[in-house]
Amino acid sequence: MKNTLYKALALVAISLSLISCSNDDNNETSSANGNITLKFDNAFGANDLILNTQGNTTSNSEVLKISLVKYIVSNVVLTKADGTTFTYPKSKSYFIADESTAAGQQFKLTDIPAGDYVKVKFGIGVDEEQWKLGAAEQGDFLAQANDAGMLWSWAAGYKFFALEGTFTSPTVTTSTPFMIHTGKTGTDYNYTEVTVDLPTKALVRDNITPAVHIITDLSKIIDGKNKIKLSDNNAGGMGAMIMGGANLPLITQNISAMFKVDHVHND
Repeated sequence: MKNTLYKALALVAISLSLISCSNDDNNETSSANGNITLKFDNAFGANDLILNTQGNTTSNSEVLKISLVKYIVSNVVLTKADGTTFTYPKSKSYFIADESTAAGQQFKLTDIPAGDYVKVKFGIGVDEEQWKLGAAEQGDFLAQANDAGMLWSWAAGYKFFALEGTFTSPTVTTSTPFMIHTGKTGTDYNYTEVTVDLPTKALVRDNITPAVHIITDLSKIIDGKNKIKLSDNNAGGMGAMIMGGANLPLITQNISAMFKVDHVHND
């Protein structure tokens, strides 16, 4: 009698296990679309960024107080665990990250094919191909960029990355303005793309919207692979204004190493 009961219970357990596995498989292979959110959290080194008041020290002993951080995030491509990719529609793939607003710190991507995603690629700036289409082909984003102060002029093009504030250094002892803007300058277009690995899979389902938490380490702008002193760019003591010249391609190289994924929420 006991043996019969044990056998019955074992069969029930196996059946439940098979149903559970079947449900998991269905979830992973579902053809339904879902959404994913990219969250950008600005930091300076190991510290979360606080605008205007926080002193941020570089390896060159320059202390920055940052008042503005904005950058264009574009051309998102998601990679699944099996190596296949999904390119987010170009018409929807331009966003402005802005430390000063809640809306500028996270962007929801919609109608993403269900799957387990392990990489995210995105551009910083507007790619040259898109810009060459002309002002009439930029859609609503041109006005959005203009309103956000991320456009020099149509002829000069978009600002890709903007960092502003004040600084002091061993040689510049009074608080002095600085401004770093990247974009198209002369023959240098300065658009760059970044690929980041996810520490855990982002499980896109019709009932799960993963949030990918990306840390932007602003210290790397001038204190990354290429070391740049604001004090060396303080022409005439009027402030360090880096918007072109030899430093801008070096800053673009630094930007490409500025992002990493801290964690993924699958909620």
